[in-house]
Amino acid sequence: MYKGILFSIFVGLLSVLLEKFMPPAFNGILIALLLGMLLGNLLKLPVALEPGINYTSSKMLELSILFLAVGINYTDIAALGVQPFVGVALVVFAVLFLSFFLSKRFNCPGNTGILVGFGTAICGSSAIAALAPSLQKQNKEDVAIAMAVVNLLGTLGMLVLPWALLQIDWPSSDVASSAIGYLVGGSLHSVGNVAGAGFAIGKSAGDVAITVKLARVALLTPGLIFMTYLTQRNAEGSWKRYFNLPWYLIGFIIVTFVVSVVDVPKPALKDVEYVGKVILTIAMSAIGLKVSFKKLLQAGSRGLRFGVVMFALQLSLLGLAILVMR
Repeated sequence: MYKGILFSIFVGLLSVLLEKFMPPAFNGILIALLLGMLLGNLLKLPVALEPGINYTSSKMLELSILFLAVGINYTDIAALGVQPFVGVALVVFAVLFLSFFLSKRFNCPGNTGILVGFGTAICGSSAIAALAPSLQKQNKEDVAIAMAVVNLLGTLGMLVLPWALLQIDWPSSDVASSAIGYLVGGSLHSVGNVAGAGFAIGKSAGDVAITVKLARVALLTPGLIFMTYLTQRNAEGSWKRYFNLPWYLIGFIIVTFVVSVVDVPKPALKDVEYVGKVILTIAMSAIGLKVSFKKLLQAGSRGLRFGVVMFALQLSLLGLAILVMR
């Protein structure tokens, strides 16, 4: 097994290195997915590598969630206020609900639609990584498509959304900063996307955007419970199974609590977050090594269309929330 694990780590670390020479649109996670698919489809990989690649794609994916938690401090989120937080929460759960039912209407293959919707609602690649192991029918192509879609739309949103929002005639600069920060933080897929778009507009908008984004990330655990209920509500068994959290989410809750009550130096938190990103990148390289180009192309267009629709719905709901709160 160790050969497949080492090979996946090699591809993942190579992707981290290549990221430094690529434009911002190509982050390490996306590079790892594409590089893994390229190697997996062009080379005939030895059968001996398969167990290690499978192990890395699942366990590294789960482990990366623990590191996501270090960026969440509930005292910072509390500064957002009750009403804005409730607005964010309602939008998140509405998007999850809509993604579950609309994915069937769009004929999204397997769990692609559910994963795209979950990544759109909460925190992009990391949210997909958290949900994927709990789905009953796991498929590497579904995860790969969802990851590719949220990374592509997150990057495009980071470039286009600030420009589009600045075209609106806002009542004042303060209202503009608050509303734009709320829309950016409540819609874009990853923390990097949110930071890039928010601070491109201004510090005030960037601060609001990051706080709103962290509020979405903090909803990861309740969001997972909700999606587990939607996907397994017709299965036999006790209702308690919906709250039977996997080990990495229990760890996620513990880490967020510790970070919120203990004054951990920010440089240390940044280092830990970076380690988490590297682990997720290695997991994505292993997933890419198992993905067929043929299957990806067949299903990818439907996943992309669905991702665009969910992103548009999320922005519309956030706009409605802003109007209600005014």
